[in-house]
Amino acid sequence: MPVSRNVLLCSAVAVVMAPAAAMAASLSVVAVSAPAINCVFETDCTIVVTDSVGTIPIPNLTSGVARLQTRTFAGKAGAPAAGKTGYEYRVDLSTAVTNAEFSCVTALAVDFGPVTKLQYDKTGPTDHVYVVTKGGLGKIGLFSVEQTGNIVTFTFNQPVCAGHSPNAGDTTFFFGLTSEFAPHAIIAKVDVPGLDPADVKARGPDHPRRIVPPVVQVAPSAPQAAPASAQASSASRQTTDQTGTTPNR
Repeated sequence: MPVSRNVLLCSAVAVVMAPAAAMAASLSVVAVSAPAINCVFETDCTIVVTDSVGTIPIPNLTSGVARLQTRTFAGKAGAPAAGKTGYEYRVDLSTAVTNAEFSCVTALAVDFGPVTKLQYDKTGPTDHVYVVTKGGLGKIGLFSVEQTGNIVTFTFNQPVCAGHSPNAGDTTFFFGLTSEFAPHAIIAKVDVPGLDPADVKARGPDHPRRIVPPVVQVAPSAPQAAPASAQASSASRQTTDQTGTTPNR
């Protein structure tokens, strides 16, 4: 029986959300356009970016490549994000060709740490995450974004899949967020339905890691003998129970 993309998405959401549902915090997401989003990071709305690419290990690909693109750029003086770093990610399977029914990615998890909220769309409250739905690459957006501890998990609103012919695969929009910390190399996790989460090279904020102290196991103490006075009291209580009278003290 054929498996639809909607079934893949629902299954992936359940797997991603169930283990951490009690502790995960939902992050706010807003749609933006390019190049207007650049004005948050540079007063002249022109940014200088650094791109890097990590290969996503998806089985059954016959040609092309599945990849995770990381894009970073500095917030310049005078801009709302001055002194901070912008991070954008894009899952790209546009060149990947598969001989399987589905070869897809459904979610991305990044060790990001604290997220800086900013006014990305020039209206309403500040937000955690933006998606470049106009003026850029891609066609797939976000279903949800949740943070558990330092880990931010992006779940896509439909599976991002390889094609069955060249250049027929999917790609997400660029989606981004901001940090006070400079970038460094990390290992991100991507969800591939039917497999364990896959490791992918990426970049994320070099945020401080909280050190968890080791758990010290304390051996249980040996039981101690009761004091003589307590033993005598116990004997007196036993005598009272047996005779119905209290012995002289």
